[in-house]
Amino acid sequence: MPTMNNFAFTQKIYSYLLAAYRWYLLTPQRSLDEAYKAALQIKSIEDEHFNAQKIDADSGIYSSSMMDYFELDLKKQLKIARMRLTEFRASRWFSNESNQKAARKTGIEYPNADIILEKLRFIDEVISKYTVPDIETTSAIINQPQRVKIDEVATPRSPASLATQLPNNNLEPKQKSRRKADTTGVLPRSILGTISRLQVELDPNSEQDVVKNFRQAQKRTIISIRFILLLIIVPLLAHQLSKALIVGPLITHFRSAETANVFLNFEMEEEALSELQRFEERIRFENLIGIAPPLNPEAIEEKLKEKAAEIAEEFRDESANAIKNVFADIFSVIAFVWLLLVSKQSIAVLKDFFDNLVYGLSDSAKAFIIILFTDVFVGFHSPHGWEVILEGVSRHWGLPANRDFIFLFIATFPVILDTIFKYWIFRYLNRISPSAVATYRNMNE
Repeated sequence: MPTMNNFAFTQKIYSYLLAAYRWYLLTPQRSLDEAYKAALQIKSIEDEHFNAQKIDADSGIYSSSMMDYFELDLKKQLKIARMRLTEFRASRWFSNESNQKAARKTGIEYPNADIILEKLRFIDEVISKYTVPDIETTSAIINQPQRVKIDEVATPRSPASLATQLPNNNLEPKQKSRRKADTTGVLPRSILGTISRLQVELDPNSEQDVVKNFRQAQKRTIISIRFILLLIIVPLLAHQLSKALIVGPLITHFRSAETANVFLNFEMEEEALSELQRFEERIRFENLIGIAPPLNPEAIEEKLKEKAAEIAEEFRDESANAIKNVFADIFSVIAFVWLLLVSKQSIAVLKDFFDNLVYGLSDSAKAFIIILFTDVFVGFHSPHGWEVILEGVSRHWGLPANRDFIFLFIATFPVILDTIFKYWIFRYLNRISPSAVATYRNMNE
C-alpha cells in the first residue's frame, strides 16, 4: 500500500512538472498574445472615442475627469504591453532548438513567423505614438525633482522655469540633469527665489502651471506609495504561498516523522533538555510541598516520557519549519528581484520621491532624523539590537547562533555604516543644507 501511494504521488509530481514545462515553453506565445491584446484595447479606445487619433488631453474633446479615466486605462494597457514585450524578448532569448523540439513532442505548435512579425508590427505601431509623451511625463517627475508646498501653490513658477523640466532630445547624451548638490550660485538662494516668485506672480499663465506641477507631484506620490506597498506585500505573499503550497507539502512528504532528526543544532537540543529538566524539577517540588498528589518513581518516569515525546514533537515541527523557511525565503527573494527588474521606472520615481521628501524637510527635522538613525543603528546601544536581529535570523533558518560571527559583525558593520553616513553628511548634506549640518552638530553635542 505505501508503494502504491508513493507511485501515485510520483505520478502527480510528474504531471505538475510536465504542466510547468509546457507553461514555460508557451511563454513567448502567451506574452506576445497578451501584448497584442493590450495594443488592440488601446486601438479600440482611439477608434471609438478619439476618431482613430492618439489619446491626448490636448484634443479638447472631453473634460479633465474623462481624460483622467482614459489616461489611466491607457497607462495600464501600455504597461501590460511593454512588460509582455520584455517577457517575450527574454523568453525568446532563452529558447533554443532543443526547447522547440521538446515543445513539438508535448504537442505545442508555434505560430507562423509571419503572424508573429505582423503582431509585433501592430504593437510597435500602437505604442510608439505614446513613447514621447510618456517620457515627458515621467522625465518631468524623475529628472527634475520638485517639492510642492503651500507657498508654491500660492506663488507658482513661470513657464520658462517649467520648460527646463521637459526633456530636450537635441541635447547631447552625456549631458545630465543638475541636482541640488551640484548647483552653486553667486547670489543667495533666497534673493533668487524672491525674484523668481515676483516673476511668477506677474505671469498670467501661472495658475495652469501650478495645477500641472501639482498633478505631477500627485502622480509621483501615488506611484511611490504603491510601489513601496508592492515591495512589502509581494515578497510576503511569495513566502507564505510557496511555504503553504509548494515547499511545505514537499518537506512533509520527504521528511517523514520516523526518520527526521528532532534537532537541527545543539542549541535546540540544549533548550529541549532544559525544558525537560525544569518539568522534572517542578513535579518533584510539587510532590515535596504537597500541592500535587504523591507519585512513585514509576509514575514520575511515565510523566517524563510523555513530556519528552511532546517536546520532541514540538522541536521536530520547529526543525521542519526552519527548513521550509529557507526555501520559502528563496522564493521571496526571487519575487523581490523580479519586481525590481520589471519596475525600473517606478524605482526612478521612488528615488525622486524620497529626494523631495528628505530635502524638503526643515533643518531641525533633518537633524532629528539623522540623530535617530545613527543612535539606533550605530549608537551606543545598537550592538544589542544587532545581536537580537542576528539571533532571530539564525533561529528562523534553524542555524546555531555563532557568537564569534555575531561579535565580529557588530564590531565591523556598524562602524562601516557610521563611516558611510558621516561621508554622506560631509560630501552632500554639507553642500546642500549647511544649516541642517550645524543644527545636527549642536543637537549632537
